[in-house]
Amino acid sequence: MRNTSNCCNLHLCKPLNFFHWRYVMTFKPPKYLLVPLALFLAMSQGVVSAQTLRIGLAEDPDVLDPTLARSFVGRIVFSSLCDKLFDIDEKLNILPQLASSYEWSADSKALTLKIRQGVTFHDGEKLDAAAVKFNIERHKNLPGSNRRGELAPVTSVDVIDPSTVRLNLSAPFAPLLAQLTDRAGMMVSPKAAQAAGDKFGSSPVCSGPFKFAERVAQDRIVLEKFANYWNKDAIHFDKVIYTPIPDATVRLANLKSGQLDFIERMASNDVENLMKDKKYKVSRITEIGYQGITINVGKSEQAKKNPLGRDAKVREAFELSLDRQGLAQVVMDNEAMVGNQWVAPTNAYYAKNVPMPKRDIEKAKALLKEAGVVKPSFTLMTTTTSDAQRLAVVIQAMTRDAGFDVKIQTTEFATSLNMADKGDFEAYVLAWSGRPDPDGNMFSFHGCKQPLNYAGYCNAETDALLNQSRAERDPVKRKKIMEQISAQVLKDRPVIYLYHRNWLWAYNGKLAGVRNIPDGLLRVTGLKMAP
Repeated sequence: MRNTSNCCNLHLCKPLNFFHWRYVMTFKPPKYLLVPLALFLAMSQGVVSAQTLRIGLAEDPDVLDPTLARSFVGRIVFSSLCDKLFDIDEKLNILPQLASSYEWSADSKALTLKIRQGVTFHDGEKLDAAAVKFNIERHKNLPGSNRRGELAPVTSVDVIDPSTVRLNLSAPFAPLLAQLTDRAGMMVSPKAAQAAGDKFGSSPVCSGPFKFAERVAQDRIVLEKFANYWNKDAIHFDKVIYTPIPDATVRLANLKSGQLDFIERMASNDVENLMKDKKYKVSRITEIGYQGITINVGKSEQAKKNPLGRDAKVREAFELSLDRQGLAQVVMDNEAMVGNQWVAPTNAYYAKNVPMPKRDIEKAKALLKEAGVVKPSFTLMTTTTSDAQRLAVVIQAMTRDAGFDVKIQTTEFATSLNMADKGDFEAYVLAWSGRPDPDGNMFSFHGCKQPLNYAGYCNAETDALLNQSRAERDPVKRKKIMEQISAQVLKDRPVIYLYHRNWLWAYNGKLAGVRNIPDGLLRVTGLKMAP
């Protein structure tokens, strides 16, 4: 359901100015809302044994099909459900998972993979080279695939023998291994996928440590231990239950009441107090993604109907009306690193030739005057999560100083993605969880007609540079290309990048084996609950 108002849903009776941010951030749901929800969860899930791991999510995932999926929380569920050809560790090193080894050809236009032996899918079918070929081709060709852009340079797949497969490329493709550490590298059962067709995401069959059991939209996703998992000795739970709870305060209340064992993205203003409680642990990991504002500059007719999408000068004025450090401080309690690009300033591929602009209200007003726009008005769509709503309200207050009239539209997460797909928005508070290679943070968002290009941005010069950066494996040369991409994209501003969040996890102090990996995904392998 959609709700459009100047005050979002935080029960504020009138707009706020720059100096009222801290009042906004002190809002907490009434305590009487918390306990009934905890009791409801307990009743809806029944008596949960000690061998069940209960995880609170900030959103309800979209479709559970790795070819079609695009949500961050979906990736958290997939980490238990669908193994990948490769994985990453705490330092972003790429490690074998379903692929036991790999080898590049001399011209870097072919990647040969050895497939791990003894792996079966949840339906008992064998994982072999033919299954890998099926999955890569499905990722590339299935209608609506969000992996198509990630694997675009893969022209064909050859089965060399039952345990060896070769990916043939149109050109050297530097990000390929990194792409295969995520959904593009997830393997589903060919038999199940062919039988289910477009309904596969309703009952997915993969090869991860847990198999799909049940899903109730907006309520729970239940996975059960897969007895024939290839690494079953590292799995110490019989069941995993994922529960979407958009409000961070309610998620924390359910952790404290014992209804949950682990919550992702706890509220930043709860960190200090929870760290004092020895019954719980807190993990902090700086993400490899970003928080930004995606602007409809060409996705649909709505781009022409509001000055923000119509004129780059207005977008520049909008950016200049923002104080990134203030946003990080007020919205995230400084649990974020400010930035203006798809990678953080500490990343080796950060483009120093495009420095971070400072807040400049006078210049913003001058740009609006040049553009002939008086009090530009647009609607900022945000999801129902606590952080996104706080960010939208503070942006509304900040930009008012330059003359902007920002209306806030609160939309359920999966619905907001569908609206973004159709171009049914003007601006959108959208975070990206990030990928180990920077290509995963830029290509699908800024390449013409790419699946995640919600802004509808298309620049022929940028497109050529994006493809050039993918083909260049030399890091020094690749960085120079990315500097050119940054100069153009950050001038056009289809996305205004704000900061890079700390993943903030809170969990039962008895839960051991939690690994802090920068992609923000909880690995269930090795997790166990102490007595």
